Amino acid sequence: MHRLSASRQALCQAALLLVGIFVLLPLWSLSRLALDGAIKSVPTAFMLWPQQPTLGVFGQVWQRASQSLSFLGLLANSLWVSCLAAGLSVVMGASTAYAFARLRFAGRRVGLLSLLVGAFLPPVALMTPLYLILESLHLRDSTFGLVLVYAAFSLPFCIWNMRAAFQAAPRELEEAAALDGATPLGCFLRVALPLALPAIGTAALVAFLGAYSEFAVGWLFVENGRDVTLAMAIWGMRTMGGVPWSQIAAMAILMTLPVTAVFLVLRKALFDRMAFGSPE
Repeated sequence: MHRLSASRQALCQAALLLVGIFVLLPLWSLSRLALDGAIKSVPTAFMLWPQQPTLGVFGQVWQRASQSLSFLGLLANSLWVSCLAAGLSVVMGASTAYAFARLRFAGRRVGLLSLLVGAFLPPVALMTPLYLILESLHLRDSTFGLVLVYAAFSLPFCIWNMRAAFQAAPRELEEAAALDGATPLGCFLRVALPLALPAIGTAALVAFLGAYSEFAVGWLFVENGRDVTLAMAIWGMRTMGGVPWSQIAAMAILMTLPVTAVFLVLRKALFDRMAFGSPE
């Protein structure tokens, strides 16, 4: 194995240190705000340490996060919507990606390019047609309508990502399964899907994160308080005014914990899958 010279090692370590500072500094600033009981208005200066360290802000947020909504209720809404959107994106994306990877049909290239164009469209460009469609289907002010919107936003990436995984999988394994009597559906479920698990996990994670952190679309399609997600509540507290910034920062810190847990679980599964290779 080729070893880097001392100068290149030092350069790489310095670059990694700068990247680490760039990533961790906003998180530290957010943590400092959450731990500082003295922050009541918009912070005007950067401070490295909190002036009045306290954990009481987290207790206040846990009891009553936003107006009359509890933190657990907001978190449950966020997890419910995000998991449904990610699951719908993976289920629809896996079957569509497999068709694009293995089948040859008219309009295949046009369909792929259309998905690619759709992935690059800003969500704000789709607000009016989505609003009209959901309004006509009586799904605008509902959790299921919000799930459909989030799934539609992440579907192009899921299809392209999983299509690449299906194309990279050896076709001979599916042909061998077909010779053993497996149906096309059996080849897809028992051979193709296990081989594409890393890509499926990546697509699920991206779809989950996109739905979990989104708030602008949610404010447009959700009017009743029972369907408000955690990201919407944080943005609402920011625009409403009169809410201590320490509470907003504490909610943001607590919001990252489920995402971190999901990433750690999926990361272990993906790394194990890539390390041990395809199933026998």
